[in-house]
Parts: sequence; structure tokens; C-alpha cells
Amino acid sequence: MLKPHTPPSLHPPFAKYSHGVEAPPGARLLFASGQLGITRDKHVPEDAMAQADLCFKALGEILASAGMSFRDVVRINAFVTDRAYLKDYMAIRDRYVAEPPPASTLMIVSGFAAEVYKVEVEIVAAAL
Repeated sequence: MLKPHTPPSLHPPFAKYSHGVEAPPGARLLFASGQLGITRDKHVPEDAMAQADLCFKALGEILASAGMSFRDVVRINAFVTDRAYLKDYMAIRDRYVAEPPPASTLMIVSGFAAEVYKVEVEIVAAAL
């Protein structure tokens, strides 16, 4: 069972995340590479919300392949290429995030390997 750590001495999280998440002793760890908003047949949607949804769907598949789910995610690192995409990304993230919410970092970056991408998401998960 994951244990969230959001000390009352700190400013509360700005969104649906915990300041820290503790995995139980002996947990298996899964580190997922950053996923981009692209389908298996190489389609990349134009809008950031659709790209974010594809990122989380891919991460869900990776979790499932390890016998895990979004309930096991302890950390999310996300990257968007423009502040204008923050709201869309967070709306999608909140659909997938389980309770307690994982630790999370969201950064604005100058770009990815291909200009068409607007969002990339990576996770760390832990389960017994």
C-alpha cells in the first residue's frame, strides 16, 4: 500500500498530487520511459489533450504488462511545450490519477525529438 506524505507544514499541492509517496518495503518497481502522444499506426493528434490521453493510455498498457495499475504509480514526470497546454494536460492526468495521488512534476520544455509532439509523460510505479 502506498503512503502519501503531504506535511501540513508545507504549502498544499497546487493540483492533484502528493508532495511525496512512500512505497512499502519489498515493493517491485517499474520505471516507464517517457511516452509521447502517438498511436501504434503513427498517428499524432494535433491537440495537446488528445496527445496527453494517448500518453496515459500507453502508460496504462505498460502498467498492465507488469501486473500493475494507476493505483501503483508513485511518481509522474510530465513535460509540455507551452503553458497553454497545462490545463489540458492536467485535465487528462486527473482522469487517470488514483488515490492517493502520486508525487508529480510538470515542466515546460522547449521541445521534443519531433516538433509535432506537445506532451510527454513518464512514471514510476511500485507494487508488492
